[in-house]
Amino acid sequence: MALHFYLSILSIAALVLCTSADYSSVNFSYIGPNGPEKWGSLSPAYAACSNGKVQSPVDLVYTDIVINNQLESLDRNYVPTNATLVNNQFNIGVHFEGKVGDIHINGKNYSLKQLHWHAPAEHRAHGRTHDAELHLVHLTEDNNNIAVVASLYNLGDPDPLISKIEDKLNELEVQSRVGNKNARIALGTFDVEEINKKIHRYYRYVGSLTTPPCTEGVIWNIIGKVRTLSKKQLELLKAPLSVDFFHNARPLQPLNGRKIEMYHYHPNQKQGTKTP
Repeated sequence: MALHFYLSILSIAALVLCTSADYSSVNFSYIGPNGPEKWGSLSPAYAACSNGKVQSPVDLVYTDIVINNQLESLDRNYVPTNATLVNNQFNIGVHFEGKVGDIHINGKNYSLKQLHWHAPAEHRAHGRTHDAELHLVHLTEDNNNIAVVASLYNLGDPDPLISKIEDKLNELEVQSRVGNKNARIALGTFDVEEINKKIHRYYRYVGSLTTPPCTEGVIWNIIGKVRTLSKKQLELLKAPLSVDFFHNARPLQPLNGRKIEMYHYHPNQKQGTKTP
């Protein structure tokens, strides 16, 4: 997750959006002395990275998954809005400048604020490591609650979403080469309508941010259908990053007794009702 390290929830929410943080002060890494096993000791604000009990990412293992027929469909209706491609130093993201759309979870509206990628994927599916993972980060209006919709990728056909920004990703790499590690490139009106497709299966659990400060209470929703991206696209998502963040996936975290709930769409089942 693209966050930094202030203590208050409001500050954390602002950093989720990655709109104004100074990333020259990022002090964590994925390798070496500041790697994931040391995050909790890098700052008092990062303590949850070491002592948290509901951390992310996790492995979606059959034995830990329960079907919950009370879960609601994860309907999305994102609309085009102005956006900016951003090198967050620890991942590549797209930040939205206007209203994109909401998802509804447990009676609350969560508005899409930004998306970003990790490679390889952070979550696993039954022990399998995927090639990349997309995070769609949503916040409630008061900025106090975070929900993430995640998609896993395998190598294969190009991803239509990434295809829209390939030229801009090349520009971002050029900016990185000349020393502009905090580059921001305008995308103009960015349309994410292709991710509005109906979700027939997703997995939900309560976890944390996957970068410092590893704040807990994040509602994760991992889509069951795996996406594909090309080898070229995978390289484009890595190219602007430094070696410390080239593989930007946090290791798996223990479930500590948590169960992962599964939503599975049944055409003949009324939502919100249990099957016999």
